[in-house]
Amino acid sequence: MTIKRSLSIALRIFTLTFIYFICFSAAASFTVGQVETESAQVAAAVENPPAAVDAEVPEAQPLPAEQAKQAAVLLLVSALNTAVLAFLILRSRWHGWKLAGIIFIISYGVMTLMSQMESAIFITGMPSGMLPKLLLMGAFTLAPFSILAVWILGKWKADAGADVSIFNREKMSRKAWGIKLAILAVVYAALYFSFGYFVAWQNPELREYYGHGATGSFADVLLSIFQGNGWLYFFQMGRGILWVLLALPVVFMMKGRWQEIGLAVALLFAVIMNSQLLLPNPLMPETVRISHLIETASSNFIFGWIVVWVLVRFNIGKTVHPQPGLEGG
Repeated sequence: MTIKRSLSIALRIFTLTFIYFICFSAAASFTVGQVETESAQVAAAVENPPAAVDAEVPEAQPLPAEQAKQAAVLLLVSALNTAVLAFLILRSRWHGWKLAGIIFIISYGVMTLMSQMESAIFITGMPSGMLPKLLLMGAFTLAPFSILAVWILGKWKADAGADVSIFNREKMSRKAWGIKLAILAVVYAALYFSFGYFVAWQNPELREYYGHGATGSFADVLLSIFQGNGWLYFFQMGRGILWVLLALPVVFMMKGRWQEIGLAVALLFAVIMNSQLLLPNPLMPETVRISHLIETASSNFIFGWIVVWVLVRFNIGKTVHPQPGLEGG
């Protein structure tokens, strides 16, 4: 890659960072911001009842220093997410609307759907109407960004000499696919509960936040979950399968060896889902956010590598049409 091309790509990514910032801010203002304002007004009215029936409750406005800090953190989040998605776009074999649609699907699935599935279960103090607004916010952020990113990065048309045909990966038997999905579902659940206990659950403030002040051994916690919420194991294995389905388009569309594709999926899972935990929010104390950030970013990064290795390198049974040029490393 020439210096001129490198500088051109850097400038485009820099531009896309601010586009992401604007898309995210606008989407938040039109969706989640309305719910947060209403919740703050209700809380203020309960704590300080107005003297007259028609008295207005003033909106709590963040201080300028807080606004500047939030903007700086959002800019960091925008830069991280833009860099990862740009990596996927630039190394993709696909182009145009097909690529823009896939980027939207995988980024929305990772950033919004996978995270809000857990919010709906574990965060009990969520204001009424917040969850649908969060789902809309992700769509309003990522739909325009995905289209603009593909266009600005020069992937709206096929690269000269690029292989734009359907990616010819191994065609495994249904049995092999089933075995791989089962393995990955169990691996995800194992990583989820292991990192949840040994990383997040060691924070006493996090345990208090979820209503559990004490902790036992790893085995005791697993047994307690099984006795009280045994469905949670199957729920997380199901999420593991959804993670694999989100990784498949990346495996199919990207150029390069399996190590590069593994890095792409690992960054997608770790950064796109968890970068938002850097942002302050009214539902989760800072110490809880940071604990979850460390927990899920590390476990998702590892799982992303494992997904690609199992799908691409782990052979089960007979295969048809071996992967051309990707056996290296």
